[in-house]
Amino acid sequence: MKVKLDADKIRKIALFEKVTGAAALDCVESQNGRKLTFVVKEGEVGKAIGKNGRKIRKFRQMLGKSVDIVEHSENPGDFIANVFSSINVKNVEVIDSGEGKIAKVDVDNSEKGKAVGRNGWNIKRARELLARHHGFADVSLT
Repeated sequence: MKVKLDADKIRKIALFEKVTGAAALDCVESQNGRKLTFVVKEGEVGKAIGKNGRKIRKFRQMLGKSVDIVEHSENPGDFIANVFSSINVKNVEVIDSGEGKIAKVDVDNSEKGKAVGRNGWNIKRARELLARHHGFADVSLT
């Protein structure tokens, strides 16, 4: 899918690419603007992080924000696992309903709070990224 970016996100992506050397496809920001997530091309997460995390640390310091990196995948299931990379995803079920594709992500009960995130940031981010990159109507946790 083609992702539409506004001028602010294009500037952030350009700076990200300049600092890290990794190709970014997208950028989403939390509502309070304190957290950014960059979607990078497959195989470029290591490049974005840099040796011992040097590149991503430098970028975070420049912006003064929390920055996450998600590896893109053409496979929706793999992309969902990448979005929830810090959580043990047991299974992903894709349902093609009349209102569009829905992803049901199965995580341990002990990790549901982490999957939702503070103020719902992680689940909102997952919904936005899956809608933008794979045309999903919704993402739910089971």
